[in-house]
Amino acid sequence: MYELIDPLSVEGATINRTTSASSSPKIRRLDALGFTSFEGLAILPNGVTYYGNELSANGGAAAGAYFKFVPSTLWGGGSAITSLDQSPYASGSIFALRVGTTGNPPSGNYGQGFQYGRGVWRGPIAGNGAALQPLAVGVQATGFYRPEDIDIDAKALASGSVRFCGNNTGPDSARYWGETICITDGTLAASASGSTIPEVQLLVQGSLELNMPDNIAYRPGRGNWIVHEDASTTSAQGGARNTDLWSCLDDGADDDTLSDGCVRIGTINDFDAEWTGGFFDPSGTHFYVSIQHNSSGFGTILDITGWK
Repeated sequence: MYELIDPLSVEGATINRTTSASSSPKIRRLDALGFTSFEGLAILPNGVTYYGNELSANGGAAAGAYFKFVPSTLWGGGSAITSLDQSPYASGSIFALRVGTTGNPPSGNYGQGFQYGRGVWRGPIAGNGAALQPLAVGVQATGFYRPEDIDIDAKALASGSVRFCGNNTGPDSARYWGETICITDGTLAASASGSTIPEVQLLVQGSLELNMPDNIAYRPGRGNWIVHEDASTTSAQGGARNTDLWSCLDDGADDDTLSDGCVRIGTINDFDAEWTGGFFDPSGTHFYVSIQHNSSGFGTILDITGWK
């Protein structure tokens, strides 16, 4: 990952991917978060950050894990950052999620087939400037099929609790449609440690209609989750399909932990393209989303309005 400040003043900058040297003091590589294939970040106001490793299960090896970064110096707000040396990402500790009724050292109920429920944060792992996947395997972190984008539950955060939701995309060619999960991690005050008790619950079960969820966005005010598909247009599910946007209610006052319903709100009439990177403005009335792999050869950014 790279960090950038004051982006409108940065033009023509270069980065050496081997040495990490940048021609601009306003860009730098973030070694403190380790190296992994990531798609999205869930960033708390204190700088604690959650992210996943977009890795599929393959040949019996563990799939991608979820990680938590705790800055050495928490961000307390105040004046704007004027130098990257002030960033909470300068240094910190990384923990890997393991679901199961167990602590440290490893013992108890965890492992293959145990992906939901309470767990522990394993670590800290020595992830500064290192590849995270071997370290996750070393602490027996739980694998999920290609963790993709994640977003913070702003309603929970306003009450002082930590909850974020994200997608494990699945391979629809194998008729595994993917899923949206939500993870709670105690209170905001307690989040800056590896001793909280994370809990993973399923929110949206993928299906033939809603398959391979990729990006996700929380809508302020309403609290809906906008799920972006990255689905195959023709594959083992049969027929010609396309990539859609879905608005999913959060779990309400009922007996389960699942979304109370999803409706399709957008379809791309271009079988080469996919939705990606959508997010709302703070008012929840403007939804900015990109369309990539466009048949025109150009990416497109849309501002979708009309939200009620």
